[in-house]
Amino acid sequence: MRNKKFYFFFILLIFLNSCSGTSSKGLFGTGVSVAIDPRSLGTQIDDSIMEKNLITRLTMVDKKYFLSVKTKVLDGRIFITGKVDNPEEKLKITKIAWETSGVRSVRNDIKIKEKFNFKQTAKDTLITSQLRAALIVNKNIKSNNYQIDTYKKNIYIYGIARNRDELEIVVDEANSILDVNKVIASILLVEDLRIQKD
Repeated sequence: MRNKKFYFFFILLIFLNSCSGTSSKGLFGTGVSVAIDPRSLGTQIDDSIMEKNLITRLTMVDKKYFLSVKTKVLDGRIFITGKVDNPEEKLKITKIAWETSGVRSVRNDIKIKEKFNFKQTAKDTLITSQLRAALIVNKNIKSNNYQIDTYKKNIYIYGIARNRDELEIVVDEANSILDVNKVIASILLVEDLRIQKD
């Protein structure tokens, strides 16, 4: 009996440790860390359900959206990036996002596809890597709370800032990277969240 209890608690400890120590990796790459996410657990769960619901509905419309469209939900706000073939698809995806239960706002940064350009893709990847490294190194930023997507030298940043100073530092870091055309920051402040952690 004692051994059974020991094994049960051991397995439970491993499970809890793996939950709290990992990041909620979404389609944007590294997601907001569960351990330091300022959203309440209930809000995190609601956002996760909304995100899965939206991805499922988009995939039912067209299977290609599973890979070509990236979604993130933060505090009931939906952020969408990716590439589609024509403007009509972009409008259709926006409509589907707005029909998601519990949505507060939708930001659609989807781009219309153009011919593949290896040089441009490599440049975008380099810009994303440089910004990710800069956020990790800067001790005034909780880097796990941000996602970065670069398209044609435009940086899209999604996340939650602890305060306005942190938000400005993140945007400044992005603007300081060589060859960046524009920085589009969709960053929420902790104080703007509907429900925060106690």
